Amino acid sequence: MAMFVHVTSTANAPRIRRAGIRAVSHGQDGTRGVYCFPVLPSYTLTHQWMRELGRFDSRGGKVAVHVRLDDAQPVQLGPYGERMRQGQRTVTAAEAVRRIAALEDPRGWEVFVPRAIRAGEVHRVRAAPQVVGWRYRPDAHGVRPCTCSGCRVRGEYGSRRLRERLPHPLDGPPPPARALLARIAAAGDPGDPTELREALYWFRVLRRRRGPVDELARLAAHPDPDVREELVMTVADWSTPGAAELLEGLADDPHPDVREAVGSARDAREARAAR
Repeated sequence: MAMFVHVTSTANAPRIRRAGIRAVSHGQDGTRGVYCFPVLPSYTLTHQWMRELGRFDSRGGKVAVHVRLDDAQPVQLGPYGERMRQGQRTVTAAEAVRRIAALEDPRGWEVFVPRAIRAGEVHRVRAAPQVVGWRYRPDAHGVRPCTCSGCRVRGEYGSRRLRERLPHPLDGPPPPARALLARIAAAGDPGDPTELREALYWFRVLRRRRGPVDELARLAAHPDPDVREELVMTVADWSTPGAAELLEGLADDPHPDVREAVGSARDAREARAAR
């Protein structure tokens, strides 16, 4: 039997002792299940997720739930970042323990059990120190923290002072459309790809239903496929005359990412029209 530890809120402990761990998390393929980590000889590595998970749930602290799984139980294994890229591998529980134990640095790795944990599989539930492990990511200490809206945690201790000290360049209101058009014109012809993608990104942030299609149409012939893909995502929601024709013109683009973006834009437009 393979032993794993699952970190959860102290408030869940009575229910877990009575009925097990519910499958409320989602794996990389959308399957519901439970995240855990193998019990290793190192206490710190075993409980490495304690401090990071504590950032998102402060309801009376965390507990460590030790569970025993059959060695042949299929699980998904990989570092956290691979989950975002659909890169985690499916192995048995015993193989997951063996691979993680053999790593020189297993920080940031996780195991996903694609089902609920039954009460009979819960070995014990106990309190654990709340300051064990890393925060944000392994080796984040000494690295400038990111204060963008995707990384910061609303209401976290010290977050307001951190935003005031390190304001993110994407915070605040987006530039007006005329300023963005001026940046696109100043980028030249065909234009610097980085500058053009950033300007197109801000057009999307504006979230307008209409936009300057005529002024942006020339970017459909830009040699950088990333610029053409960004153009598709920018005009996808616009109802301006010419937007649909611009998308159709890029439907046969030589780059697959651009064609895929056009397909997604078509689906979204058809869904809105059917409402």
